[in-house]
Amino acid sequence: MSTDYAYDEEGHLWPVFVFTLTSIITVPITYSLIRSSRNDPAAALKRIQTDYKHDQSPVVDTLRKSEKRKDGSKPWLIALVVAGWAVMGYMIYLIKTTAAPVQNLWNPYDILGIAESATEKQIKKTYKMLSLKFHPDKARPDVSKNETIDDLNRRYVEISKAYQALTDEEVRNNFIQFGNPDGKQGFSINIALPKAIVSDGNGKYIVLIYFALFGVLLPYLVGSWWYGTLRRSKEGVLMESANRLFKEYQDDIDEGGVVAALSSGQEFEDLFKGDKADAGLSKIESKVMASDELPPKEKKKLEDVESGPRRKALALLWAYLGRIELGDATLEKAKFQVAPIAHALNKSFNAIALAYMNTAPLLASYFASQRLIQAIPPKASPLYQLPHFNSAVVRAVEGDSRVHTTVQAFMDQPDAKRRSLVVGKGLLTDAQYKETIAYAKQLPYLRVAKAFFKVTGEKFIIPSSLVTLVVKGRFVPPGSEKVPDVTPIDLEDIDPAEDDLDAILGRKKTKKVVGKDEKGKPIYEESAESEDVYPPLASSPYFARDHSPRWHVFLTDSKQGRVAVPPFTFVSFDRPIYESDGKTPTFAMQTMKAQFQAPPQAGHYTFVMHVVCDSYVGFDTKMEVTLVVEDASRAAEMKVEEEISEPEEDSIAGIMSAAKGAPTKQKVAKDEEDSDEESGTDDDEDDDTSDTNTDTEPEN
Repeated sequence: MSTDYAYDEEGHLWPVFVFTLTSIITVPITYSLIRSSRNDPAAALKRIQTDYKHDQSPVVDTLRKSEKRKDGSKPWLIALVVAGWAVMGYMIYLIKTTAAPVQNLWNPYDILGIAESATEKQIKKTYKMLSLKFHPDKARPDVSKNETIDDLNRRYVEISKAYQALTDEEVRNNFIQFGNPDGKQGFSINIALPKAIVSDGNGKYIVLIYFALFGVLLPYLVGSWWYGTLRRSKEGVLMESANRLFKEYQDDIDEGGVVAALSSGQEFEDLFKGDKADAGLSKIESKVMASDELPPKEKKKLEDVESGPRRKALALLWAYLGRIELGDATLEKAKFQVAPIAHALNKSFNAIALAYMNTAPLLASYFASQRLIQAIPPKASPLYQLPHFNSAVVRAVEGDSRVHTTVQAFMDQPDAKRRSLVVGKGLLTDAQYKETIAYAKQLPYLRVAKAFFKVTGEKFIIPSSLVTLVVKGRFVPPGSEKVPDVTPIDLEDIDPAEDDLDAILGRKKTKKVVGKDEKGKPIYEESAESEDVYPPLASSPYFARDHSPRWHVFLTDSKQGRVAVPPFTFVSFDRPIYESDGKTPTFAMQTMKAQFQAPPQAGHYTFVMHVVCDSYVGFDTKMEVTLVVEDASRAAEMKVEEEISEPEEDSIAGIMSAAKGAPTKQKVAKDEEDSDEESGTDDDEDDDTSDTNTDTEPEN
């Protein structure tokens, strides 16, 4: 038995091979490109509608576009995908149009030209006739058919084998077992390459191509990917930068300290290589030191930093936060370049602060993010977020007060008073004032209405149970008018049905409750389930990168200064925030939920709940919430007492209870009671642990 190797002479195999190889490369890359585009919600998000532009807006817009191109798909990768699909399409065309060779199976009946039902007598008769016709001593080649003596000899041999396969026992067994009268045969391996490619001296080039693909390119790509993942942390910053930020961490660090720590990132060394580290540094420092916006403590830190990339990065960060004009195009561009890098590094610092679980550094990281996005120095007024507001306008609003005025407080004042404060010579024009007010009325300020704890399906919270922190709030932009009152039904959180596992696990949204029926069961809206609703992109005229706002909800222990429940981050919500015009708020009640394990002992636990927005200054909420954990046995007793505490209204006890003004239980008809027993436990869906809630939103 032997093995034969055959090349694809007819060209029906190599298109399949090329198609398979190309698809292995093209399909995963295509999937990654599509997924990366879908994973960027900012690509389809709306923006706050304003025409405001500052003097350096062209520079910021240019950098923002370049960052999009850098973060997006690389042109050569897109070209590779297009070429891959083109090759795959051409290979499919070749596969469909190229006829595959037909492999004829050896069949003795076909060779003798008889039916498979022929008798032995018919077989012998046919063989005798054919052997006389094609015997080498008697047959003569037909020149018209281009026959040769060898063709006739092969034909005679085939006839003899066919006859033996049908009459000789041994030959017949070979045919039945192996499909050939000669017994087991060798097999052939087809190579999916045209023979012309590896013949006529082309073989060495094929070997060279294979070596380049599998010996050089593939190891390089795998190695680059592997060492690239080792080089960066989970937050996407260089590991060396993460190590440096770890060393800069302090338990009492504030926003200014975070900014100084971020300047240690190795990314700045790549930005300011060689002579770039010292170019224009003295000019930047002189302007920063002369600014009143930078606190003396931060000036001292800048002076203490050694010359080099870190010192220039820190000086540029303070120039950016203070909105200091540097008077040089190159320095202005560098000033706006450092902010997105620092913001990315802040994610790593946030992870470090969270690992220590100390409240102050974690809040400092979030506050630093707000300041970087809005280009406002630490401890400076939140009013700088508004367009056209400079130091003169801010002083006109705040006066000599040591407490800064928030955007909400400014917008809550009557229009006449606001106008009298900020419109005038050296302040705002009437057109600028109108633009500012319209801008402020679009900012997504989340006003918390209620926060409470609950365990799904239970009335009481017992030790070590899975607790859900439910936060109810509405987006009420500063200066909003005709804000509707909060209805009690908006503040309830109805448990999903017991058999709705997807809703219990949070894999789907529960429908909005619009009321209750006569039996107290919730009535849900009939509209289809809505998709995730994203707020507009963070309005950041100075930040050279698009950013989708995030809200972080976490609990802290104020006595120990520690984080009790780590932050839960929300980037989308379940109800529309604005109407279709993108400006008018809906005031729809939003629901945010965070699950954690209850303490192992019963008792009353008071936490401070923080709801922090990472994009806007002064849009945060801080409030106390109390978690009541009942002992398991005590909770069971309370549940039993509650079930038997209310007498029926038509009983003697019920009549006496009603006379005293106490609640009574309505009598249920027999058939209705049976129906309720068959319908399950849907009546328990409106259970609410409101005894552990905190209402914060004032009535309007």
